[in-house]
Amino acid sequence: MSALDFDGVLLDLDGCVYTGRTAVPGAAPALNGLADAGVPVVFLTNNASRSARQVADHITELGVDARPEQVLTSGIVAARELARTMPAGAPVLVVGSEALADQVRDAGLSVVTRAADDPVAVVQGHSPDTGWRQLAEICTAVRAGAEWWATNLDRTFPTEAGLLPGNGSFVRVVQETTGATPQVAGKPAASMMRAGTDLLGAARPLMVGDRLETDIAGARAAGITAGLVLTGVHREEDALAAPAEERPHVLLDSLLDLLPNGVPRRFA
Repeated sequence: MSALDFDGVLLDLDGCVYTGRTAVPGAAPALNGLADAGVPVVFLTNNASRSARQVADHITELGVDARPEQVLTSGIVAARELARTMPAGAPVLVVGSEALADQVRDAGLSVVTRAADDPVAVVQGHSPDTGWRQLAEICTAVRAGAEWWATNLDRTFPTEAGLLPGNGSFVRVVQETTGATPQVAGKPAASMMRAGTDLLGAARPLMVGDRLETDIAGARAAGITAGLVLTGVHREEDALAAPAEERPHVLLDSLLDLLPNGVPRRFA
């Protein structure tokens, strides 16, 4: 089995294509090989801290021709989901990066930074600048009845220094403080998988990621073949211990296993 057995690939980024600013070994030649073979790829990331263009530029810096139209972030999905149910110009409290705020504006909503501005919704995404005051604003707004969205629930964030706190860790602070539960835009949410499949335009996609509870669980719930690449968070022993809904169909030692001469291992 290779990526040529599918009509497109949904591919996670952190831990699969890069770790921080560093390319994952084998990722660039694998992606270039898929492009040469005519296999379409959509990059599907839970990290909402950057714009699609910033992500595409990063991938291009690693030696792969990537376009913003190939990138779907959980921030983009969260903004679209809010815009489906909120009136145009509705105030939304955004806690996260400026890229996330821009995505909310692009969806036709207004961005505010304080609970005192009476937001109708809150969107919480990863930013290294998030601190106590921002979390307090979320808690206040949620208690006042604002609809709460988290871009993702990833507890950790892979960097060159190892795993560091991810958006999910900060979401849990708000959960424990308010007793509320957010709606989630990113993997494994159906909205993220549906948006990725629609963007890819594939009937038989392969989802490849490095996290069981997001990439693999999301793919399995959507009826998509799931491949766990062992260059990121989870290892083969984690997959063996995982519940059925988080078990990958195949294991890949690196993204090079997607190519015709690769050796992915059937798992489930």
